[in-house]
Amino acid sequence: MKSDDEIKEIAIQVIADEKKAIENLSDRIGDDFSKAVKMIYSCKGRVVVTGIGKSANIATKIVSTFNSTGTPALFMHAADAIHGDLGMVRHDDAVICISKSGNTPEIKVLVPLIKNFGNPLIAIVGNTDSFLAREADIVLDTTVEHEACPNNLAPTSSTTAQLVMGDALAVALIECRNFTARDFARFHPGGALGKQLYLRVADLSVQNERPSVAPQSLVPEVILEMTAKRLGCAVVEDNGRILGIITDGDLRRMMRKYSSFDTLTAADIMSVSPKQVLATEYAVNALEIMRSNSITQLVVVDENDKYQGIIHLHDILREGII
Repeated sequence: MKSDDEIKEIAIQVIADEKKAIENLSDRIGDDFSKAVKMIYSCKGRVVVTGIGKSANIATKIVSTFNSTGTPALFMHAADAIHGDLGMVRHDDAVICISKSGNTPEIKVLVPLIKNFGNPLIAIVGNTDSFLAREADIVLDTTVEHEACPNNLAPTSSTTAQLVMGDALAVALIECRNFTARDFARFHPGGALGKQLYLRVADLSVQNERPSVAPQSLVPEVILEMTAKRLGCAVVEDNGRILGIITDGDLRRMMRKYSSFDTLTAADIMSVSPKQVLATEYAVNALEIMRSNSITQLVVVDENDKYQGIIHLHDILREGII
């Protein structure tokens, strides 16, 4: 068994080898890369990404990245393609074939079939003298000097290079499409990032009660309203016009200030000018207001400053936005 220091040194060497493989890719970005981006951008169909072995695993990741950034794509395993899955390729699709050697038997069978269909073919290949490279319309060179594997056999540096080349295509397409964060959110509605970009204050506040008291309400009435609505506050309003807010903190300050509460009204103890947020605002912006003011709830209003409800920090936490 290797010592701890030896094991760490192995990891450092792997990282160095793969870093060098990625750095060398920069020298291989030429006109064919621009052509590939333009071909995919103008494609009226989908991008079908195929490969076999470890290259197939890289292909699935590239497909996922494409789909989430505005480029419709699907994965087709090279071995399955020649046993029926080739039917998923449509006339308007572009095909990306990923292979280190470019000479595997499945690739040699598949490539002529794709060419016969008339689909444009982009090769991400680690051997520019290979069958795949010769047959492809566009060649993206991901040749590596050697694998990080000590036997120079297990795909390591080569698959890293393939992955980075796929990311380079995806990011270039993002820029060409002017694909924004809001566009990204449309494809990620269930994730925390997506929720930051589409979830509105009203989507959360509508689930809460609407604690409200009149300015002449006595303190016991205020406490009952706050307890019943379970949001730690009550808005003091008059026909929808917000006069102030009473929070748990206001009640504590009242107890320190007054010896008797029997005749006190909401107007006597409320805090004026409570922090507000528009119902149409993004929930993540409401969170920022709470953070910057060290508070846990905001009064929700419409465009006419009419009281709509309350959004609480717990509402945002529950959605996993933080």
